[in-house]
Amino acid sequence: MDEAPITVMIVDDHRMFAESLARLLEDERDITVVGVGSNQTDALHLARRLRPSVALIDYQLPDVDGVTLARQLKVIDASMLLVMLTGVGDDALLLEAIEAGCSGFITKDRAAAEVADAVRAAASGEALISPHMLARLLPRLSREEPAGRHGLTEREVEVLARMARGLSNRAIADELYLSVNTVRNHVQSILGKLGVHSKLEAVSVPIRTGIIDIPSA
Repeated sequence: MDEAPITVMIVDDHRMFAESLARLLEDERDITVVGVGSNQTDALHLARRLRPSVALIDYQLPDVDGVTLARQLKVIDASMLLVMLTGVGDDALLLEAIEAGCSGFITKDRAAAEVADAVRAAASGEALISPHMLARLLPRLSREEPAGRHGLTEREVEVLARMARGLSNRAIADELYLSVNTVRNHVQSILGKLGVHSKLEAVSVPIRTGIIDIPSA
C-alpha cells in the first residue's frame, strides 16, 4: 500500500515562480501541492483550511516577513514543517528562522529536484542546513533558563549532541556503534520528549537551555 503523499503549501508573492514551483512539485508522485498563496492573509487562510504537512515560505512577502509568518503558522499547527525560501543565506535571517521553528532553508536558485528532496527531508524530520552553517549559527541562539533534561536518557543526550554537529543518522550510528534503526528510534523519542518536529528544532532547544554544549565551528 502506497503512503499518503506529502502535502505542501507554497507562499511566495512572485506568482510565476510559485506556480512554476507548484507544477514541478506536482510531477513528483509522493508530493501534492494543496495550496499556493502570495501573502500573509493567503497563508493563514490556507493553513487553517488545508493543514499542509510542509510549508515553503518566501522570506520577503509584501505584508510580513517570513519569520513572523513562520511563528504565526506554528500557532495554527505546531506540527507543520516550515522551510524558508531565501534569495541569500544571511546569518541573521537564518538564526531568526531557527528560533521561529523552521526546519531549514533552501535558496531559490536550487533545481526542482533539490526542492523536492528538501520537501521530503523536511517531512521526515531532517534539518535542511549544512553542518558547517549549523555549527556557526547555534552558538548565537538566545539563551533561556535551564529547564531540566525533558526526561532524555543518557543515550538520547549522546545522540542529540551529535545531531547538533549536523551528523546524519548513519554517521551517528557509526560513532556510537548502533544500528541506523536504533538511532532513528532515538531521534523520534527525542523529538517527542522535546515537543518538536524536526532535528533543527530539536537541537535548538537543548543548546538554549544548556542540556548539551554548544558545538564548536
